[in-house]
Amino acid sequence: MSDEGGGIRLQKIISQAGIASRRAAEKLIAEGRVTVNGETVREMGTKADPSRDDIRIDGRRIKAAERHRYILLYKPTGYVTTRADPQRRRTVIELLGGVKEYVYPVGRLDYDTQGLLLLTNDGDLAAKLTHPRHEVDRTYEARVAGMPDDEAIERLRSGIPLDGRRTRPADVVLVNKGRRDDTGVLLITIREGRNRQVRRMLDAVGHPVETLKRTRFGPISDRRLKPGDWRELTDEEIAALRKAARPARRPAAATSPRRGSAR
Repeated sequence: MSDEGGGIRLQKIISQAGIASRRAAEKLIAEGRVTVNGETVREMGTKADPSRDDIRIDGRRIKAAERHRYILLYKPTGYVTTRADPQRRRTVIELLGGVKEYVYPVGRLDYDTQGLLLLTNDGDLAAKLTHPRHEVDRTYEARVAGMPDDEAIERLRSGIPLDGRRTRPADVVLVNKGRRDDTGVLLITIREGRNRQVRRMLDAVGHPVETLKRTRFGPISDRRLKPGDWRELTDEEIAALRKAARPARRPAAATSPRRGSAR
């Protein structure tokens, strides 16, 4: 086992091996199911060297993923975004016929939400894509009860308080503006992944969701996929995802004006 100054954190090694996401890896560690050189490890900060240390989960030695898979799935409603479900509901993994690698979803889509979902065994990329610091765009098409007015649209754009914290500014477009419909259709782009965020934002402005689908994840979209269909990402799409997963650049702080200068 490596000292604190060297090696790689265990949860990162496990995710890079395509066994579990970092969050799931942390759970495995906390449950005492991970050993390094025969010793059970429960400390989250523990580091190891995968080229030298014997790292095992439930007694089975982990190996580096032989092949990274990057899959784009159109998730139908009625499926949970996880590898297994204690309530025995259908999972998105059941839709991936012929995929033998241990892939897992990048983020989540609600049971009642459809649309584009990424799955991979590249733990490093998955962690970056879901980290709030990277602000990867996610675009949703929401059909809502009633027709949102300009005030509701502006509230959505500015941010809605949820759980004592305001959501980040969102891009919001009313697709059927000017029509005399009883149902509004919105395109909403958010840059964070809080629990049921789009639904809760629309509830807060008085226009609950009737149907919701994700149409874009970062730079990736595909209008040809039908519910339940999936495909491999192209090399160009993978490169675009890696670029999108870089930390968002913050504007440099303004330099304080010198005394006597104009403001």
